[in-house]
Amino acid sequence: MTLWEGRFESAPGSILWDYTTDPSDRRLLLDDLDGSIAHVTMLGTTGVISAVDSKEIVAGLETIRAEAEQGKFVFSESDEDVHSAVERRLGELIGAVAGKLHTARSRNDQIALDLRLYLRRSATQRIEQLHEFALRLCDLGETAAAVPVPSYTHLQQAQPSTLGHHLLAYAWMALRSVDRFTGSRSRLDVSPLGAGASSGTSLGI
Repeated sequence: MTLWEGRFESAPGSILWDYTTDPSDRRLLLDDLDGSIAHVTMLGTTGVISAVDSKEIVAGLETIRAEAEQGKFVFSESDEDVHSAVERRLGELIGAVAGKLHTARSRNDQIALDLRLYLRRSATQRIEQLHEFALRLCDLGETAAAVPVPSYTHLQQAQPSTLGHHLLAYAWMALRSVDRFTGSRSRLDVSPLGAGASSGTSLGI
């Protein structure tokens, strides 16, 4: 399923298809589902689409989420990107009502939201990993607290120090990176939904 196939009588050549598609965006699958569930829930709440249609679409998306979490979601070679894959599977599950998912939402704000959700989720994972790394360094630093080593400046040996002290310096580096991820996560925590292609939508979202 592609966004442009209705304009052409035949499929593109394999070189062009490989150039325009990239399976690396499949990592956004769960984020795309979260964003779509939030969007279609809003559509039902505001009455842009019926509550019945909204609930049916959400149920279909939740089924896809379960498939994804269980490693059972199957991408097709004809899926142009992760968004097209979700749309295809949703149509298979619930039929034509799946087409209402994109009411009042452009591909632009969908992708912007997916990336924000993915990066926010990734930042949280990195913060947890960095904390674990820093704690491991602290444990090693404690056991090596009395091991003498030279410190270095300008690639030359300088003052005497200990291996424990040296390891704790790297623990502090990790914690500074935690600060950076924490700051970026708060900046990412803003929804772009409603921006549309560029200037919003006339629908009452």
